[in-house]
Amino acid sequence: MTPYLVEPWAWQESWDRQQEAYMPDREHRFTAMLDALDAVLDRRPPRLLDLAGGTGTISLRALARFLDAEVTLLDLDPALLAIAGASLGDRAEIVTADLGTPEWRSALPHQEYDGVLTATALHWLPGDRLGQLYAEIRDVLRPGGIFVNADHMPDDALPELTKRMTGRARERRQARYATGSMLSWSDWWARAGADPTLAPLVAERHAIYPTGHSPEWAPAVSWHVKTLTEAGFTEVGTVWRGGSDAAVAAVR
Repeated sequence: MTPYLVEPWAWQESWDRQQEAYMPDREHRFTAMLDALDAVLDRRPPRLLDLAGGTGTISLRALARFLDAEVTLLDLDPALLAIAGASLGDRAEIVTADLGTPEWRSALPHQEYDGVLTATALHWLPGDRLGQLYAEIRDVLRPGGIFVNADHMPDDALPELTKRMTGRARERRQARYATGSMLSWSDWWARAGADPTLAPLVAERHAIYPTGHSPEWAPAVSWHVKTLTEAGFTEVGTVWRGGSDAAVAAVR
């Protein structure tokens, strides 16, 4: 593949298209997440933590909706953080930290946030660590603040139907890849690795994740509700569902 340099906004757009191939209802979950955040603000500008924020997808949508939002984006991936930094500029504070350890909180510029939002990221963490992280997230929220996690969370009551829906979604996705209408995850990273600007950062990413991320772990939505409740949140429940994915909200 011939190396080429691409504008940062184009990488941001390319990431969104690649993700939409995997999750066609991706924007719906973001809207539900921001609706939940809006409900706890009392019309105040939010202080938002975009957790495992990657290229800044949630941050960009939050800033478009809440013009005076104060946004912190946290991630560990150097390539995705570079795209986020170029896309967000001075509209967000970007920090590098590893959610695999409790020390990630020391990188935050603020002690309390109105909302912590994350999407399709925490399934890379093992169950015991995710349970600990939920308690840590509670501690960085103001009283009455909200945490929303949108991720792969099957419905306990529909195990067989969920399997069938997941299979059909996989077939549709593979058809898009086959025609070239959408890039797969691996194809996107191959292109990023061929870009002169991103190539060193992609290599750094491979050093951080030499064998890739941890195996995906996607427990049923009831696990998340139970674990968040045990972490001390006062209200926990589902605010959005699409197929085998859901967004669970927890209010401190």
